[in-house]
Amino acid sequence: MTLFLTTIILAYGIYCCSGETVIESTQQSDSVVWIVQLSDLHFSVHHPNRAQDFTKLVGPALSLINPSLVLITGDLTDGKSKDLLTMKQNEDEWVEYRNVMDDVIQTSGLRKSLFYDLRGNHDSFGVPHVAGSFDFFSKYSINGRLGRNGSVNTVTIETHERKHLFVGIDTTMSTGLRGPTNLFGHPTDQLLKDLDLELSHWDSLSEKPVTKISFGHFPLSFSAASSSGRTLKDVFLKHSISAYLCGHLHSRFGKNLKRHHHLSNGFLSLQNFFQFNMHQNSFESTVNCSLKSLPKDFWEWEMGDWRKNKAIRILAIDRGHVSYVDLDFKSGVKNAVIVPTFPLDSRFMQTSSSHHNYECRQPVASSSYDTIRALVFSVSPLESVIARAYDSRSGDLELVLEAHMTKHSDEGNLYFTPWNRKAFEDTSPDRFWLQIESNDIMGRSTLTELRPFSINGHSFKISWSWKEFYVMGCQWGSLYYPLLWSALCFMFSFLLVPKALLVFQKNIYTYKNFIANKGLVNGVLWILQELCRVHTLWFGWIGYLFYLVLFPWFMGQVFTEGENMVYMTYMGWALETSNGKGKLEFVGSPDILVLVLPHMLFVVLPAILVTSALTAERAIYRERVLAFSGKKEDDLDSNSRRYLLNKNHSGTITNFHLGKRRIRMLLCILCLAICWKHFMNCRNLVKAYDMNPVLHLLGYGLAIPLLLASAVSETRNA
Repeated sequence: MTLFLTTIILAYGIYCCSGETVIESTQQSDSVVWIVQLSDLHFSVHHPNRAQDFTKLVGPALSLINPSLVLITGDLTDGKSKDLLTMKQNEDEWVEYRNVMDDVIQTSGLRKSLFYDLRGNHDSFGVPHVAGSFDFFSKYSINGRLGRNGSVNTVTIETHERKHLFVGIDTTMSTGLRGPTNLFGHPTDQLLKDLDLELSHWDSLSEKPVTKISFGHFPLSFSAASSSGRTLKDVFLKHSISAYLCGHLHSRFGKNLKRHHHLSNGFLSLQNFFQFNMHQNSFESTVNCSLKSLPKDFWEWEMGDWRKNKAIRILAIDRGHVSYVDLDFKSGVKNAVIVPTFPLDSRFMQTSSSHHNYECRQPVASSSYDTIRALVFSVSPLESVIARAYDSRSGDLELVLEAHMTKHSDEGNLYFTPWNRKAFEDTSPDRFWLQIESNDIMGRSTLTELRPFSINGHSFKISWSWKEFYVMGCQWGSLYYPLLWSALCFMFSFLLVPKALLVFQKNIYTYKNFIANKGLVNGVLWILQELCRVHTLWFGWIGYLFYLVLFPWFMGQVFTEGENMVYMTYMGWALETSNGKGKLEFVGSPDILVLVLPHMLFVVLPAILVTSALTAERAIYRERVLAFSGKKEDDLDSNSRRYLLNKNHSGTITNFHLGKRRIRMLLCILCLAICWKHFMNCRNLVKAYDMNPVLHLLGYGLAIPLLLASAVSETRNA
């Protein structure tokens, strides 16, 4: 007894001092716990309907659902101007957020301490220092008002059977830049150390099983590595969390923004850069029930946004089985909400751990497989809840089970029905499908979507669309520098290799040579050497590429206001450190990829290619002029050149005999298109960072138009 009390006191002391919380479940259940997640509210002074709808819909929904926790995973306010180009803090939006949340908390009947809100990148736009005058999150958010100021906040929901550990992380920049160069999460080594400690806390202190959930704003594909190279994924895999809940991406990229992670092999594994499908690996059929062989994997579940899609997520943990339902409140308040908690959806909830747990289940845990279970929340009293299972082996859905579910007398909203689980054991993860229907006394029926399930724990593999892969499958923090240096190496090679062949080996590639000996290599080298022969263009592009590597691109105001202008390079924004020594550090990498890569790949590279095409078109035109005149190029003296030039200007040759150089006209239109895109990029930068376009953007802004104008001018005549 003394040892037990000592353990409790020690645990309480640790939690008091570290700001962590242990609460008993307020729900009428001892086997299932449920929470609500909201994300990306984007309250805006330009869109008051977002806050109005939140007040009208979320308060009653929370009152109906009565969750143990409410997690709001970032982007509480919008921080954008009406034209969406200037991104900095607006205190009016924060005052609105505080007032709305107070109203929602009162309407829901929940304690304020059950709400955990996190900072998103929009909430840190232009915030130079945490707890500074522009850090409105610390002043108006729920976490800030309750004194939860750490980067890691932990709460444990405890029931008689299990502990449920929720760890929230704030990985926003410590120095918040204005957007758009504030896009990534930046976990520090200290944050990862604290996260590691929190996730391991109950491992030695609790005899009960522990389910671990982490929540944050940024998906792992938009989370950078720490200075030592460690990542959030490393810590999550080490502790075998069940799921990581996040936001940030909204619903416009797709509905399947989920990702299954498992331990990869090798520091330079391709999986550190790409994951091509939602499920990272194939199913392992053999299971070793040794505790040391437990699979290291977890799910990452990005949820939709409140901003446009009015999305609310209910996540349930039923005897260790983690499931969720995403609800769309665009059509208003729901009359009933159903959350199936077992069996799990084999598309988005099963892991290799699920198969391991089924094959190696203990007698105590075996009972969790003996019933179909669901949480049902209804505005009106329910007359019936029915579970239906379908078999798709024949190609059509054939009803094989229909059973009325009974409300658990001691567990409030939990309904269950016994079933013969052996009848549903199958190696196919999508053979059997589950649907649950509720009917209330008003005659209203609510149906869940059909979802495949596998009692064995097999996973049904789902492929991403290209947009889903783009935002979830690409590890952009790791890809930035490889993509940047690959683009630069390609462009330098594009200019230097043909020049070297021309100067050192005297290998001259011309249009005539290409016609005589057609081939891809001859054609490419001819086109590139034509650019080399126009010295002003060649040296211009070489100089501009060195400028992009060696010098600042432009200057801008990166904080909300009141700070000096700073400059940006491909490594980030150059800011003075806060230690008073005046040392420069580059902040905002890899976030600046949203400016650097589009400029390199969609402005500079196309401009070089169009310039090369213009010089090649001029070479073809010159040969046609010579062929028309009946002379060789070497035979033309200065008088003959002047004569042909005058004929060229008069339009006799070009317009009548040789055509109108339509390819050149098309290339000139492409030059205008590139200049227009570059102009729009510069315009956006001027507004985003309060630039003077002459003083702060001159070299970056004028180089591309001048080089393209020079290319058009240099190639107008034969």
